[in-house]
Amino acid sequence: MIGRGSIGGGGGFGRGRDSPSPSERYAAPVVFLLPATILIVLFFMLPVVTTIGLSMTDISTLTFRQPKWVGLENYRDLLGDPSVGRIMVNTARYVVFTLLFNVGMGLMLALLSTSIPARYGNQFRAVWLLPRILPAVVYVLIWQGLTREAPFGLVSDVTGISRNWITAAPWSTIILANGLVGASFGMLIFTSAIRAIPQELFYASAVDGATTLQTMRRVVLPLLRWPILFVTAYQTLSLLTSFEYILLLTGGGPGFYTTTVWALHAYNLALSNYFGNVQFGLGAAMAAVLVVIGIVVSLLYLRVFNFRALVSEPKVEVN
Repeated sequence: MIGRGSIGGGGGFGRGRDSPSPSERYAAPVVFLLPATILIVLFFMLPVVTTIGLSMTDISTLTFRQPKWVGLENYRDLLGDPSVGRIMVNTARYVVFTLLFNVGMGLMLALLSTSIPARYGNQFRAVWLLPRILPAVVYVLIWQGLTREAPFGLVSDVTGISRNWITAAPWSTIILANGLVGASFGMLIFTSAIRAIPQELFYASAVDGATTLQTMRRVVLPLLRWPILFVTAYQTLSLLTSFEYILLLTGGGPGFYTTTVWALHAYNLALSNYFGNVQFGLGAAMAAVLVVIGIVVSLLYLRVFNFRALVSEPKVEVN
């Protein structure tokens, strides 16, 4: 009897160890995920909910003490604003062309700097990091100096055409100024990803007689789908909400909403209205629209890059 009891007790404890309770099973994941969850709730979910709530009120400088609930009126005002269409087109132009420059230039810089000796590649990347580490105001002052009329502006001296290039070609200046900063981010991510590729794949490619371009196309680029997805999504969301270089370079001009993007217009409405009556509710409505656009674009990227295939378990053949 004692033997059976001991065996039964041991078996019971054995089954307990083999099948932990739900609290024991999920304790470690919850502990590790809790800090990130708290940060996401405090600094993302709560601001989004607050923004949506403010967007449904008429809160402004005049009604700050007693705001009224107006529902979707701010969104209807946006649809009826004749300048919103132009601002949306400006935003699309700014995001698309700057994104192409950022991702394409970042990928090209990574490929170039990893194809030369590491010593020179590190120096090359360090130079490209200078625009990113400079304060935005100092960086814009440099651009303003470079794009002035001759004989003070370097661009005018080189091209032989004396003009203020910020005024004459504002979009080209904005895209280049933002692109040089954004390309450095992609360059670092892509460089790390390229260095993580096993050298055996390059050796096998060389043995098969593949050229450098074939190696880049058949070996490197397919293995960079994850980094390209991350950089593209991150840069897109960043560009949708960024406007500091546009504000410092052109202020949204020259002229009437020439380079004004959605985030800059929301900033002007909610925080920097020249007429004195800042409209927090209307600015919050524009910010809420950006949140929706960001979510839709992110889901689209996951679809285009086949996110399920990227996170699926690798198929390993076992002989």
